[in-house]
Amino acid sequence: MGDAGGSPLTQSRPLRKDRAESLFDLPVITDVEVQNRYPTPFLVVSLDDTSSLNDRLREIILGRAAVDPGVSLSNDGGWQSTPDFADWSGAPGAQLLDLAIKVADSATALETEQDLQRGGPAWKINAWANVNGPGHGNHPHHHPAAFWTGVYWVDDGGSGTDEPIGGELEIHDPRGVLPAFYAPRLRYALPGYLSAGGQDFFKPRTGTMVIFPAWLVHAVRAYAGSSLRISVAFNLSI
Repeated sequence: MGDAGGSPLTQSRPLRKDRAESLFDLPVITDVEVQNRYPTPFLVVSLDDTSSLNDRLREIILGRAAVDPGVSLSNDGGWQSTPDFADWSGAPGAQLLDLAIKVADSATALETEQDLQRGGPAWKINAWANVNGPGHGNHPHHHPAAFWTGVYWVDDGGSGTDEPIGGELEIHDPRGVLPAFYAPRLRYALPGYLSAGGQDFFKPRTGTMVIFPAWLVHAVRAYAGSSLRISVAFNLSI
């Protein structure tokens, strides 16, 4: 404020001898604990012996696709059924959706005035089938008016192999681009953080289910294989 002596932050002050010596008595770092704050759950569910279930679902879904034009929502090509899969998929569909509800219940709690009660509510479920061929995928989207969403791969179309044929589930950082906006080349050098501000990917595998929050923006990269990819997607809401 006009002080000829300058700001205290810019003045050069001599250090007392005892203060100068203490600068060399630095503490030793014994541990660095990385704690996750606001993590996003992404449940990967592996099922045993799904060949019989998948064969029955494949027959039912392809039969439906042959007589039903389906709908066009987030899908970029391919066939997507109306969200009434539970009504026409019979016992195999009911078995699959029951498994999805059990997994969701294990990862859900209801807050009461006293505590948290483990388990989900009486879920409302809507589900639909997808059939993607070469070049087909899904644009980025989320699922409003739902708590959990998920997908089960009846047939990964070969994308579960080591061949790079696309079709990955693309998961967008829910924090948006901000983590990468300030300095795009800087990365948090910690496990699970390298994709901050960008996208992560999950490679579909036949007989595998994933469940994640419905608000998480996701897409399906274009499939470059020569077969058909068949899946069942679902929403759980209240």
